[in-house]
Amino acid sequence: MAGRDPTKIGDVDRRIDLNSDLGEGFGAWRMGDDDAILEQVSSANIACGFHAGDPSVMRRTVRLATQRGVAIGAHPSLPDLQGFGRREMRVTPEEVYDFVLYQVGALQAFCRACGTVLSHVKPHGALYNMAASDEALARAIAHAVRDFDPDLVLFGLAGSALVRAGCEAGLPVAHEVFADRTYQADGSLTPRTRADALLDDPALAWKQVRSMVFEGAVTAIGGTRISIRADTLCLHGDGAAAVELARSLRRALQAEGVQVTPVGRTR
Repeated sequence: MAGRDPTKIGDVDRRIDLNSDLGEGFGAWRMGDDDAILEQVSSANIACGFHAGDPSVMRRTVRLATQRGVAIGAHPSLPDLQGFGRREMRVTPEEVYDFVLYQVGALQAFCRACGTVLSHVKPHGALYNMAASDEALARAIAHAVRDFDPDLVLFGLAGSALVRAGCEAGLPVAHEVFADRTYQADGSLTPRTRADALLDDPALAWKQVRSMVFEGAVTAIGGTRISIRADTLCLHGDGAAAVELARSLRRALQAEGVQVTPVGRTR
């Protein structure tokens, strides 16, 4: 993130963003406790209708986030409601550009109606993971964000093609790390199809977070130690223990003197 030296988070800056993917209900179906999560996080990535969320859910989530002073981000996805955006699709960079621009514009409309601003963009699910390694898709996302608003912060997996594309496009970027996901030796997230993909134990999650925030490193499955930059820390809002994890992580960060604060604008 421009203006923040990640090497000093642990000993000088002592700030980090805590984000969560929210607004992922649809129609009569509800997912997670957004109200409780919003009490703990500093940034919300709100589903824009392609993998979850509908106009009413989007408006409600934007309103709740605004009331709590939480920075609002668009969470665009591949068009995959049935698969919750977690299935890879064969898409062109041109299609991805259009998908992202369409969804960011939709969420921006609700921000404007609620008297607030859009702060950042974070792709969801399969699109996020594909753009972490596919340079062409990463550039398509970055260009869509830049063409919509070059002041929006682009969230991407720390050290990935997506954050590189954002930098090349002149966007402010935030290297994202995960509290509740395990890592592979190449720095990618462990696929959700594996039993060891998630960290549900708050103590294990904090151990990983503390290492990433204070030591700039994470231990991958298999024991490999990877250098990592942490500008924004994600926890998923759809897990059974999401609220407990959010509370425990925020308490632990604050106990260490770390300020939980958005990386982007809130007003």
